[in-house]
Order: sequence, then C-alpha cells, then structure tokens
Amino acid sequence: MSPGTRAAVLGGRVLAELVRVADVDPGLLLTDFARRDPALSRRLAHVEVLFTGWGCPALDADALRRMPRLRAVVHAAGSVKRHVTEACWERGLLVSSAAAANALPVAEYTLAAILFANKRVLEAARAYRTARGPIDPLSRYPTAGNYGRTVGLVGASRVGRRVLELLRPFDLRVLVHDPYADPAELASLGGEASGLDELLGRSHVVSLHAPELPGTRRLLDASRLALMPDGATLINTARGSLVDTEALTRELVTGRLHAVLDHTEPEVLPAGSPLYDLPNVLLTPHVAGSLGGELDRLAVTAVEELERYARGVGFRYPVDRDRLAYSA
Repeated sequence: MSPGTRAAVLGGRVLAELVRVADVDPGLLLTDFARRDPALSRRLAHVEVLFTGWGCPALDADALRRMPRLRAVVHAAGSVKRHVTEACWERGLLVSSAAAANALPVAEYTLAAILFANKRVLEAARAYRTARGPIDPLSRYPTAGNYGRTVGLVGASRVGRRVLELLRPFDLRVLVHDPYADPAELASLGGEASGLDELLGRSHVVSLHAPELPGTRRLLDASRLALMPDGATLINTARGSLVDTEALTRELVTGRLHAVLDHTEPEVLPAGSPLYDLPNVLLTPHVAGSLGGELDRLAVTAVEELERYARGVGFRYPVDRDRLAYSA
C-alpha cells in the first residue's frame, strides 16, 4: 500500500492486532514489486499472505514469480481491480476485500443525501443565507418532503443493498434497476425491480450504485437525463464515468435538475466548471467512503479475515473471480 494509506489505516491498535495475528515486520512497507533488492527478494520468497490497501501496485506475473509461496491477498479497502490481475486467479490465490465495510459509510452518506434532497434542505439553507431574514418554506417549497416520494437506486451492489435497508423505516417507494439482481430478493429488501428508463421517469431522487464497467460508461447520457422529472435530484457516490458530465452540466445549469456529486468525471473538475457554484449542486471531494475513524473498520475487517485464514477458516468476505467481472 502507499505510505499515506499505511499511516491512515494501520493505527496503533490495529497494527498491534495485525502483529498478534501474523508473523509480520511492522517496519516493512512495499510500494513497488519490481524493486530489485536482494534482501527484499529473500523476504518476498517467503511471503504467504499480502496485506494490501490503497496504492498497492499490480500483482502481475512478474510480481508473483518473486512470491512463489503466496497463497492469499487480504485487502484493507474496497475494490481489488487495480492490483489483483488475471495472474492471481491463474495462480489460484484466495482474495478477500473489506468492500463490505467500506460500503457502510457510503450508504449512510447516500441516505442523508436522499432525505435532504427531498426535503430541499440545501436549497432552503441557501435561500435563508441569501435573504438573511424570514422566508416562507410552505409556499417556496410546496412539493418538499419525504412522505410518499419515489427513490430510484441504480445498482443493487453492496452499497445499493445497504441503502435499501436504511430506507426501510421511511415512507418512500424504492425502485431498483440491476440486470443481475433477483426481483424477489429485491422485494424482500423493500425494493421494486424496474427498468432503467422507467426508474428515471418515476423517481424524485436517483442514486447511482453501479460498478464502472465498459457497459456502464455514460449510462446516464443526455437522453436518459432528460427522462428525469423536473426538480429531481441525481446522487452519484459510485463513479463519475457513469454519467455524461457535459450533458448533466447542461441540465444543471438550467436549474431543471439538482445533484449531489461525490464522484465526477474527471475526478477533479476543472476550476472553471459551473458545478462548483450552482445553487442546485452539492459537490463533495470523494468523502462518501471511509474517512477518519471509519478507516479502523476497514483495517479491523481485514485483520479478522487474516485471522480466519490463519485458523484455516474460509474468508467471510471472499472476492469471487466471476462476480468481479460485473462488480466494483
């Protein structure tokens, strides 16, 4: 992992647990598998498990040749797509990820965004700040509120399913679009399976939880954004590539739609982008995922997985090679 990841994720308590569970040198941090160093090569030759995090270099065939005893990869973060390569699967490595733990704060962020969006909280706060005096919310926001509103979730991923669970106490109708999900299972979680276009046309809030795949790039293009009702809100905590940024910008500049965007394409918008200043847009710098104390949850989850491996018990959160093709 990167030095910054190590500093953020492996705090003193978690590091102590890692040392208790595994034969590990706390001072060894690997950021480059290609580094040719005799001492490092000797260490790699005996590695059985890699404990990885954000910034891990790719585990390609060359890297694996240096680790003939490697049997497992335990990732203290979400997606493993950036470092787990086909060579890992061909070797038969066991892979675990803390993606389930990282899904929790993303779902919590999404829940807050949905409730605030329907209540028009951000819009009302801006109006109040501008007026610096009384405003009449009843006449200004006649359709505000969460009672009986329709929320559309695009993707029944770990995050999407957790959002479904969090929405259950509220008087909301929840539509879910996911071509791989079982409609009966979605119904048991409180959601209603829906086609994407139907979902976009019926939802007051649309929240994206689909993975970044060739088939999901610009899933919401100009024609699909046009299906969203006037005043609807788009929430993106997934990937910026799911949305045509130019088309969304055009819609937002007119004021027809609202947006809460934790991910955009490009990841950091140009300084001149109007999205920074539009009153109907909330931009956040990729903060929906684990931050601060929430990082402990990722590390604890990964250490628990490592302990399961050491006891000869299967991972609780294994990464499945076939499912990885259509997941984050």
